[in-house]
Amino acid sequence: MAQVTEQQIFEALKTVRDEGKDIVSQDMVADLWIEEGHVFFALRVEAERGPHLEPLRQQAEEAVLELPGVKEASVILTAERQASPDGGAPGPAAAHGAAEPSADQPLMPGVRSIVAVASGKGGVGKSTTAVNLALALAAAGHSVGLLDADIYGPSIPRMLGIGGHPTTDGGSKMKPLLSYGIKCMSIGFLIEENTPLIWRGPMVMGALEQMMRDVAWGDLEIMVVDLPPGTGDAQLTMAQRVPLSGAVIVSTPQDIALADARRGLAMFEKVDVEVYGIVENMSYFLCPHCNGRSEIFSHGGARQEAQRMGTEFLGEIPLDIAIREAGDGGHPIVVSDPESDHAKAYRAIAEAIWEKAAKAGA
Repeated sequence: MAQVTEQQIFEALKTVRDEGKDIVSQDMVADLWIEEGHVFFALRVEAERGPHLEPLRQQAEEAVLELPGVKEASVILTAERQASPDGGAPGPAAAHGAAEPSADQPLMPGVRSIVAVASGKGGVGKSTTAVNLALALAAAGHSVGLLDADIYGPSIPRMLGIGGHPTTDGGSKMKPLLSYGIKCMSIGFLIEENTPLIWRGPMVMGALEQMMRDVAWGDLEIMVVDLPPGTGDAQLTMAQRVPLSGAVIVSTPQDIALADARRGLAMFEKVDVEVYGIVENMSYFLCPHCNGRSEIFSHGGARQEAQRMGTEFLGEIPLDIAIREAGDGGHPIVVSDPESDHAKAYRAIAEAIWEKAAKAGA
């Protein structure tokens, strides 16, 4: 079967009209991507109209699905346009936030607790920590979801050893992919691994919102969200819009990383999200040949910072080649070597998180 073309898609979308004009001539279609019959694109809308445009999104999706060669179509609404003050054509400025979900469309209604794993900066092992904590929670018998909210650097598919594209549940929702007993969703399932996403904040939030609201998560006891690094608009908006039960800060021990972790903790405090504690990653290095210990990034800084900030120190994870190889190979250490000291450390941290989340939800 021949691959559907961009021209065919745009021609089909010309039949979809918003306020009397087709969505193509209004330049509403953005970030079109096609691969092996899977089509993904965004509809740029004004933020204030977003909650009312779900029917338009569905029409666009259905128009593309009718084309020969299209197996799946995923369309997101993104608040990339802002209406002008006089009510005329949208102005050039992007909206400052994604479209608000309507009151009768809760983002993840069946999820009891949502815990964000965050870091003040990149490169501290946040995603590795999020994956292993999610798997540790599942190993303890809990029903777990894992949302890869790191739009610009989605690493969850590789770390969990899963690929492909989500299918639908027969309606308008995508089915999360399953790996090691947990339900997962990532933008990495919708785009090619090496495709750069050149999106502004509102478009990122639109994609995140769709991965929460339009995924058939079902009933889950706990959802682990791997947030993007930093404390920018995407992180702040996510913290404000999602009913987070709590947050976990991941940091390495050195001063520069701890300064960024401090900012991350302060951000959650400002939006009234409880910080469950700090994890010190890459805490020390044990040489596999001589068993000598080296504290490459210093040691104990996260524990001291937790005491200073009045939050709990959840535990430390060493810098170890086994953790890196397990993650790169798609077999995280908690499942590939469950009796290792590293896996036990993740499970102890996960147990502390579960106790806090269960207490918050009581």
